[in-house]
Amino acid sequence: MAALVAALLTQASDRTPWTTAMLGDRYATKGAVIAATALALALGNALGVVGGLLMAPLLSPNARDLLLAVALFSGGITAFWQPKPVKQRDWRGGAFLSSLIAVGVLGFGDRMQFVTAALATRSATPALAAVGATLGALAVNIPAILLGDRALRRLPTTAIRLIAATLLTAVGAVQGLAALRLI
Repeated sequence: MAALVAALLTQASDRTPWTTAMLGDRYATKGAVIAATALALALGNALGVVGGLLMAPLLSPNARDLLLAVALFSGGITAFWQPKPVKQRDWRGGAFLSSLIAVGVLGFGDRMQFVTAALATRSATPALAAVGATLGALAVNIPAILLGDRALRRLPTTAIRLIAATLLTAVGAVQGLAALRLI
């Protein structure tokens, strides 16, 4: 559940929904865009879990809590800045391949992968961190694909981004203070 909520908040303030909205506008086969987006997000989150599994044995329980705090806090702080606009590109690979590559490249090494890795270090079943993060990210990206870029621009995205940033930063700060045993 934590991964799902974290993904909702990080994706709501990310460039990925803008990219998937543009891809949804570009291709009539929205199902292919959704499938490729789901695959790219799942692979990215699975990579985050692998990173978490590699780090987990090296960290004490307090260090794992602190890692999660840093991931959430840094994800929240970076969300306060407006993401750079996504440039229109001539997507030549078709709906599935273009979407897979675009979302995969955007998601590689981003803050959601960092949060997923941190959650995986603390979980008895780390794969659920990838599942939750993927579902949370899809809950933001599928509507973006279906709505398209023009409809997405009519949403109060600045307010959504700032609320997500505030929540991530606050939860990260509280988690950090708890990890340091200050509260």
